[in-house]
Amino acid sequence: MIFEEIKDSNREDVTRFINDNWLSTVLIIRGKMIDMTIVDGIVVYDNNCIIGLISYELRDKECEILSLDSLLENKGVGSELVKRVIEIARSHECIKLKLITTNDNINAIKFYQKRGFDMIRIYHNALEISRQLKPSIPLIGNYGIPLLHEIEFELRL
Repeated sequence: MIFEEIKDSNREDVTRFINDNWLSTVLIIRGKMIDMTIVDGIVVYDNNCIIGLISYELRDKECEILSLDSLLENKGVGSELVKRVIEIARSHECIKLKLITTNDNINAIKFYQKRGFDMIRIYHNALEISRQLKPSIPLIGNYGIPLLHEIEFELRL
């Protein structure tokens, strides 16, 4: 496996990966539209194919994980990507790393808590606002769970 930062030379492949896995290059977090074609991140290759990606945003003394994808679950790819973003956040003197996920994303809720992230806030019915900006967001999410809320996690650095 090869880990490398997103850069001009791989941006097109990364954009295609995002679009294939998220069905859009626009992400909505807390009512804010994020253009995923320009964000920072780290991509993982295996045999010249993308098998993982983490995107993030540095702002003031905070780092926010915007997305995390691993096509090889339970193989350490996601954990390694999070570790690398923690290192980047610390090198920029960030005091915390945070992220938002949805109430149906049981796998992410479990993943982040096992890695020391604390659930600090629930944005009740936040997806109603998000659907106004991106109507393609489904009403029903993973495991048949109604897709309603955003959950914020934080790791103090």
